[in-house]
Amino acid sequence: MVITGAVVLSFIFILLGVIYNFQDRLIFFPEKLPHDYRFSFANPFQELFFKASDGAEIHALHFRVKEPKGVILYFHGNAGSLRTWGYLAEEYTPYHYDVFMVDYRGFGKSTGIRTEAALHKDAQLAYQHLVQEYEESKIIVFGRSLGTGIAVLVAAQNQPKCLILETPFFNFADVAKTHYSFLPVTLLLKYAFRSDEWIQKVNCPIYIFHGTSDNVVPYPSGEKLAQLADPAKTKFITIQNGNHNDLSNFRQYQQVLQAILE
Repeated sequence: MVITGAVVLSFIFILLGVIYNFQDRLIFFPEKLPHDYRFSFANPFQELFFKASDGAEIHALHFRVKEPKGVILYFHGNAGSLRTWGYLAEEYTPYHYDVFMVDYRGFGKSTGIRTEAALHKDAQLAYQHLVQEYEESKIIVFGRSLGTGIAVLVAAQNQPKCLILETPFFNFADVAKTHYSFLPVTLLLKYAFRSDEWIQKVNCPIYIFHGTSDNVVPYPSGEKLAQLADPAKTKFITIQNGNHNDLSNFRQYQQVLQAILE
């Protein structure tokens, strides 16, 4: 059997088409929860559902403390749901901040078709909800991993107290190339998350945490992003030997976070 160049080319195009159409499964790893699932956390919390303009329901948890200094709007990573991410609120409530977390479309109890534009609109919807209760000067926008690509734009479009980024990427294509260097990711990606463009429009203080041993989002990707931000308002915190999911275990991380929140 002779395999011609045309056959090989056709196979490549079919393969690229499959990757393009199913890339959500390579990027997002959601845990879906039934609508009647009951959460159990140490801190008091409230469940909310936002109705998006396209009819999607976006689920959120609002953790509350007595006499809060403000609120942390938290955007989590690309896997799981608020069932597990919700426990992170316990890391921030001791500093007397409320914590507001949302699940992306298809995660937890949230519904709707997931696109980058929809994710950004949902995030802004959450921010607008908080503005009804808190002054913007008391809202901290916090993004972790994939959530940094959402948090940066929220901070650029509004005037929060500060922006905290944990393990961020320069832009999504930059990190995708690390894991799929054999693919033309710039042409295939449906998600751009151009943090490199948006961070230049952020006017509030920016704090960026990144570990030198990060095996998901390489340290240089976060470092490049920091270099585009206003140096007078930006602090880049290098966690030596820190990986992607263990930065909170380092004393340096804890000390800097405490200084930010106190």
